[in-house]
Amino acid sequence: MVRKMINITRYYKRLRISFLRTAILAAFFYVFFLPNLVKPEDGGDNFFTIFINGQEIGSTDSREKIDTLVTKARRNLAGDSTDIQYIQLDMNIESRRVVFGEIDRDKVLLERIMAAMAESSAQMLQRGYTVKINDYTVNLASSEEVIALLEEALDKYDVQNKYGIKLILDPTRELSALTAQVVKNEEKEEERIPAFWKGGIEAYFDEMFEDVDSGTEGDFEDYEYGLMSMMFAEDVEVVEAFLLEDEISSLESAIEQVTKEQEVNVTYEVVAGDTLSGISEKTNIPLDKIIELNENLVNENSTIRIGEELIVTVPEPELSVMRTEQAYLEEAYDADIIYIDNDDWYTTEEVTRQEPSTGFRKIVAQITYRNSKEVSKEVIKEEVVMEAVPKIVERGTKIPPTYIKPVSGGRLTSQFGRRTSPTRGASSNHQGVDWGLPTGSAVYASSGGTVTRAGWYGGYGYVVYIKHPGGTETRYAHLSKVQVSVGQTVKQGQRIALSGNTGVSTGPHLHFEIRVNGVAVNPLNYLN
Repeated sequence: MVRKMINITRYYKRLRISFLRTAILAAFFYVFFLPNLVKPEDGGDNFFTIFINGQEIGSTDSREKIDTLVTKARRNLAGDSTDIQYIQLDMNIESRRVVFGEIDRDKVLLERIMAAMAESSAQMLQRGYTVKINDYTVNLASSEEVIALLEEALDKYDVQNKYGIKLILDPTRELSALTAQVVKNEEKEEERIPAFWKGGIEAYFDEMFEDVDSGTEGDFEDYEYGLMSMMFAEDVEVVEAFLLEDEISSLESAIEQVTKEQEVNVTYEVVAGDTLSGISEKTNIPLDKIIELNENLVNENSTIRIGEELIVTVPEPELSVMRTEQAYLEEAYDADIIYIDNDDWYTTEEVTRQEPSTGFRKIVAQITYRNSKEVSKEVIKEEVVMEAVPKIVERGTKIPPTYIKPVSGGRLTSQFGRRTSPTRGASSNHQGVDWGLPTGSAVYASSGGTVTRAGWYGGYGYVVYIKHPGGTETRYAHLSKVQVSVGQTVKQGQRIALSGNTGVSTGPHLHFEIRVNGVAVNPLNYLN
């Protein structure tokens, strides 16, 4: 009996030891394995797999945990840098509900997310500056490079290095933006002069010398000569920004882009005495280029009027410099033309009443340039050695008649000028233009005037001639019927005849001429 009790006691001891071993093993399993198992909570997805740029990162049991880990990974990668890191991050999350699933530890997921971000971290966004000149922009790495770029544009004309660039806040902008201001280098030095000196004895002497100089015109040697002022012709805006490395230009490249001259279209306003050839010489632009740019110009003889604006092309850099220089000049000069208006003449008529004679003078002038081109000259002191004699011109003020196409439609079958005779008796030097159209088509007065011929006239067949103010005449030939009479006054656009095939003609058409002082001209140059 005693023996049996001893055996039972030993059995329970073994059982207790086995229980303890099982409990310890279960605790170990719980500590190291259960946290990696998904919790079977009720409702919704409970298993989330993360993919970054197509690469599987791992799984977890909470969407919120993913957001927290991604934020922490970004913070860890950025560290203490003041730059902004640009990461091409394409993250997808697949979610589903499972009863049992193995998830990754937070630490492991964080390391994998950081590794994926580091691989796709293409560049760091660097602090830089965007310079905007009208519609043109360029990015530079520092404000020092911005100043160097802008000063390069000045240096071409500032050989004595009198001027520099100062970046200041633009008061007209709501957001923080800088604008470039051209200042004298000596003004920068003055900013460092103590206020008591500037407001004390220096101000006293400045005021004294100002009183001595005011109201008296000095001799030529008393004037200061050279560069007097500089500024940019365009608005220059500078904004601090975060930029990718490949978006930032080198200083050398930026200087090349900003200072290189390229053709731009500008307008030229016609002034009294201008001709197309004269405008070509004045702007240094070929005449055929000016005609090509302006649709209203047909050739070098096209009419231009005072105040009319023509498009001309000039070479200019992206950033233009306006500057004023004061200079002493000894020069030949011409007096302004004196015009005598005659209200009975047309604007195409003028007569020179007095020939000019060039004079000679000494002057002090303030000359304003846009880049290398002179745009204005103001004479502030003049000593005439020999007086210029002005040119006196009498000119008309009435607008000359205009001309319209005398038929509606029609096909242009023969141009003005030399041609092969289409039939025996026809001229090889065509004095007008021909439009082919059916017999009986209406013919209208190209301009208002007085009928001087109406009827048959040799090889022209039936014709109508109309005399217009200003010494011009229009002729209409090969008509089938004349509907006006000699001496009759007609208005522009009034029907005067019907087209036909009379006289020396190869088919139904209208022959149309314009003559100026009896000389045939190309009608196509005059038609509106």
